[in-house]
Amino acid sequence: MSKTDNMLSILWLLQTGKRLTAKQLAETLEMNIRTVYRYIDALCASGVPIVADAGHHGGYSLLQPFTDAPLLFDLNEQKSLIHAAIFAQEAGYPFGEDLERAISKLKRYTNEEQRGAIERHSRGFDVILPPTNPLIAQNLKELEISVANERTLFIDYQKNYQNQWQTRQIDPYGLVHWRSNWYVVAFCHLRGEIRSFRVDRIGKMTRTDSTFQRPALFSARQYFLTSLLSDADQQEKPISVRITGRKQAINDLCNHWFLGRTLVERSHEHAHFQVDEQLVHTQVPHFLLPFGKAIRVKEPSFLNERLAAIAADLHNYYQSP
Repeated sequence: MSKTDNMLSILWLLQTGKRLTAKQLAETLEMNIRTVYRYIDALCASGVPIVADAGHHGGYSLLQPFTDAPLLFDLNEQKSLIHAAIFAQEAGYPFGEDLERAISKLKRYTNEEQRGAIERHSRGFDVILPPTNPLIAQNLKELEISVANERTLFIDYQKNYQNQWQTRQIDPYGLVHWRSNWYVVAFCHLRGEIRSFRVDRIGKMTRTDSTFQRPALFSARQYFLTSLLSDADQQEKPISVRITGRKQAINDLCNHWFLGRTLVERSHEHAHFQVDEQLVHTQVPHFLLPFGKAIRVKEPSFLNERLAAIAADLHNYYQSP
């Protein structure tokens, strides 16, 4: 057996609650007694609270609380879980209190050396995301439960920035976090097709007694990405979009969630994309406007005209009383 298998075997034997000597462990597992000592030392270094009693009736045993924490994590695994928890909390993870309790348990069942190392690594690790709306936490919890239990919901939904609410009956298939917003991908009974709904635009939510069956192998993530890029996936007439600019601006353009998928070639100050012509007229100008004077469109010429028209329209809008 591997070293890990042997260490786990020792752990399972100790979890029976009996006090076992190194000789007994060696005979049971058919290994050298010196090997048992090495594995015991390795388990202790991993945070397992093994008690060694000397004397005629001595041996190795486990502290009772450890029976509640049968999993073993080394320092890097513990560190990665705590770092992941920081990301989750900043993204507005709805089960934050449960996550905090889990992290507390993780720290509780480790040794002092590892606990100190974890604290050092946590102090130097921060995540900054746009603030999340704390009011949507309850809706996220209800949606997650409904997704897991395949339970149909009634929701009041506010489309875009309209004032009126629409009541929708949905079968929630999955939750997606994208660009600092939460979305639920669901079958909409009103439209008769799968749609995505922003969770912060959901008002009242009512659980029903009806259940549904999620399509086999359905991926909410894949559906969401496909819906974002549906126009790009149906390109009929891609044209060249050539842009020059400052190095960092070009880097950000090439890493853009949409434009990055259409990149043909690039240098430090130049990027060449192949984009559907219709999208160049509609969506691409809005992607480029935030870059301001840091970039310049070299091709096609009508894209410059479109950018100027949008900027002029915004200027007139904000100049008007």
